[in-house]
Amino acid sequence: MAKGASSDSSGCGGIYSVSVEQQDKKAAMCPGVPAAGKGEAADPPGPSLALPPPERETWTRQMDFIMSCVGFAVGLGNVWRFPYLCYKNGGGVFLIPYLLIALIGGIPIFFLEISLGQFMKAGSINVWNIAPLFKGLGFASMVIVFYCNTYYIMVLAWGFYYLVKSFAATLPWATCGNPWNSDECVEIFRHEDCANVLTFSLPDCRNKVLRLSGGLELPGEINWEVTLCLLACWVLVYFCVWKGVKSTGKIVYFTATFPYVVLIILLIRGVMLPGAQDGIIYYLKPDWSKLASPQVWIDAGTQIFFSYAIGLGALTALGSYNRFNNNCYKDAIILALINSGTSFFSGFVVFSILGFMAAEQGVDISKVAESGPGLAFIAYPRAVTLMPVAPLWAALFFFMLLLLGLDSQFVGVEGFITGILDFFPATYTFRFQREIIVAVSCAVCFFLELSMVTEGGMYVFQLFDYYSASGTTLLWQAFWECIAVGWVYGADRFMDDIACMIGYRPSLWMKWCWMFLTPLICLGVFLFNVAYYKPLIYNNSYVYPWWGEAIGWGFALSSMLCVPLTALYKLIRAKGTLAEVRLLPRSPEWKRPRTPRFKGVGLSRSGESS
Repeated sequence: MAKGASSDSSGCGGIYSVSVEQQDKKAAMCPGVPAAGKGEAADPPGPSLALPPPERETWTRQMDFIMSCVGFAVGLGNVWRFPYLCYKNGGGVFLIPYLLIALIGGIPIFFLEISLGQFMKAGSINVWNIAPLFKGLGFASMVIVFYCNTYYIMVLAWGFYYLVKSFAATLPWATCGNPWNSDECVEIFRHEDCANVLTFSLPDCRNKVLRLSGGLELPGEINWEVTLCLLACWVLVYFCVWKGVKSTGKIVYFTATFPYVVLIILLIRGVMLPGAQDGIIYYLKPDWSKLASPQVWIDAGTQIFFSYAIGLGALTALGSYNRFNNNCYKDAIILALINSGTSFFSGFVVFSILGFMAAEQGVDISKVAESGPGLAFIAYPRAVTLMPVAPLWAALFFFMLLLLGLDSQFVGVEGFITGILDFFPATYTFRFQREIIVAVSCAVCFFLELSMVTEGGMYVFQLFDYYSASGTTLLWQAFWECIAVGWVYGADRFMDDIACMIGYRPSLWMKWCWMFLTPLICLGVFLFNVAYYKPLIYNNSYVYPWWGEAIGWGFALSSMLCVPLTALYKLIRAKGTLAEVRLLPRSPEWKRPRTPRFKGVGLSRSGESS
């Protein structure tokens, strides 16, 4: 909230007015909000709303919020996971379930989380004061984003390591004469048989970067080179978030936009290579039979919810720093289009390079197509060794990966810190409280990650990645968010709240999605995920022990159980009959008078009420 702005606990749940004109507009739209100079409206019966600190900071410019959301939601999954899923699940046909689930599930929840944060001016926990029976959603999102903050930065550390190694006349993984290479290493320029060519850079990744042990039960020694890269990444993250959104909003102008410059450069270079056209055709070639496969819909749903960063609480935190009257509806639509558009565009970049790589090696593209870390640290490094000026293209690619992961990481940390500071308001009372809390959070995550830089660290990383922030946990989170807002708090009430902020009610499509379509699609994909669950297997060869699976499910359940356990605790502690407390639509901290439903009432482009 800007300095000098006044707050009002009446009307639309607490209006943060920034000018006389804006207060008059809110008075016209929301009963209970006084016009400027007309005195305070009478509060309805009930306790008053406990507002957040009056000096809550806001974005310097609204574009800061847009760029932060782009940097957070557009990450590594858009570049290395979506293209592979598109190719694997029928090429262009995959866009049908992807866009359908985006329209029904992704965009409505994306908008819901941003608008909740903007309306409540609170982080991921306190925002659920609107329906305290479901306050466990806030605790669940904190658990999930903590897990993400813990393991996601490992990808940045590997990328940073490869970036440093790219500044050499000859790329280290371009030859087999290195001390860490194994007997499996094959140089295709010396062998006509290309059957083992994919193992070319794999030994370097395993022996030099990962130093992979035999399993989860064999942690081995710490890789100190990667540990230093990890520490450097955490130092970068700390200085990106230690001063709050005022500094974060400036940094993302570079970290969120420069990857697009690199993607365009790589695309231009890629389409000029022989075999690029075949790669792009392979990427988009439709296979209509895939639509009948449940796995296609599971992949589309999990990709949407993961790439949109739904259920992590960070979108709510970012929205809470908006001005109260910001048009979050328009912002959410634009951001969702940017996210999905980036995923689709990245596919042309990736498959133009993979098409070239397949043509050079004389193999089918399916032999070189990889997803996740396999694409970033095995397939792509191998491909750039075949290009002229290979170190340049390698450095550009890994610098892009570093930036894509960096802004997703520090915005995730920002969301976690915002939740802590809002939930424990006493932390506002001592000096340098934010800097200290950020430092402690970063240090805790760093020390936990030391288990991932050991020889058995990749097995730990895969456990976090597969279970802690999986599609199952995010779909569970999104389902209950819809129930809490659409049915407990009331979709109509929330539509009125949004009208208080932006001057008009959103499309009825949003209401229908929150109440019916989105919960159904989330529940359907969630059940498919459970029914088609497969135990984690690393590299198609290593089967995790039973206790490793138990640890993984512990990660998943630690967030999923927050919702029912918190609801049960609230019901047990509540007073009154079951009929009186079964929904708990209000808490002692939350007071909001009912506002009438709007029938064609809004603000015209000129700002006058109509």
